[in-house]
Amino acid sequence: MGHVQKVKILSDNFTHTAASALKNGHLVAFPTETVYGLGGDAQNPNSVSEIYRVKARPTNNPLIVHISSIQYLDEWAQNVPSYARKLATELWPGPITLVFNKTKLAKDFITGNQSSVALRIPSNNIALEILREFEKLGSSGVAAPSANRYGTLSPTDANSVFIFLGQFLNEFDLIIDGGACQEGIESTIVDCTSEIPRILRPGPVSKVMIEEIGGVEVDKSFKKNLIKVPGQGSAHYAPKAKLYLTGRPNSGDGFLALESIPTPLGAIRIGSPKSSKEFAQTLYKALFMADKEGIKKVYVVPSTGDELSIAILDRLKKAAHKKT
Repeated sequence: MGHVQKVKILSDNFTHTAASALKNGHLVAFPTETVYGLGGDAQNPNSVSEIYRVKARPTNNPLIVHISSIQYLDEWAQNVPSYARKLATELWPGPITLVFNKTKLAKDFITGNQSSVALRIPSNNIALEILREFEKLGSSGVAAPSANRYGTLSPTDANSVFIFLGQFLNEFDLIIDGGACQEGIESTIVDCTSEIPRILRPGPVSKVMIEEIGGVEVDKSFKKNLIKVPGQGSAHYAPKAKLYLTGRPNSGDGFLALESIPTPLGAIRIGSPKSSKEFAQTLYKALFMADKEGIKKVYVVPSTGDELSIAILDRLKKAAHKKT
């Protein structure tokens, strides 16, 4: 299993090398504006199988396909509603994933045997450079779930990817160091398989933005998700530390809250974000640092009052649901 010494981390002159590695069936971890993704050729069953192996991810859990341009939308998706095309036109590149009825290009091994496919165009320039170069080699679509082990913290920098996955990658795989991610939490996921959109995972793109741009109201009815998408599990995004969203920390426990909230006596402050935007950007890094310091319990006071806080609370609830 141990190839950790051999994994290459590149910080410059990486575009062609990364695209060629993907074309040759290898994995490339690269930054997006949300979190780092573990990329593989979305049309290569062996590459996709490697993604599932490295992440220890259930194979019925579908992967998001990343493309560089809306011109590739209709290669992967069919029967695209007009509101969905508006969302894609206005919000791509950006931190939103749209789920469509799939074409034959989207094979079962990438969609978890579903009739739908999840697509996204990231706004990170490094990700776009790699995708464009990959497409120049005659390919279309890079599957890229978060570059972590399934259910654990998502990485927002290259060093975290190395720590999380280095021992599971092989000598031909790559990690691209593009600095810290801008958003810090995963993309909003919207079901666009019917005439009314439905938010399957909250994220940086808000419900208000979706409704204003799409020109239709989001489906608010309660219904069981028949479509599987990333991040739906009740326990997800979890650090090693036990996470608490209520209660008061004891001496030696970790504490994360907005800067305006004072640190309880004896608690170890792991983050003091000034806004919900900064809270999202630094959330996973703060929890990772708590694990690195060996902190066993972390108490979090989530931000409130805006739509991004809804997405932050979604991640925190799932992280706190970790089985003990």
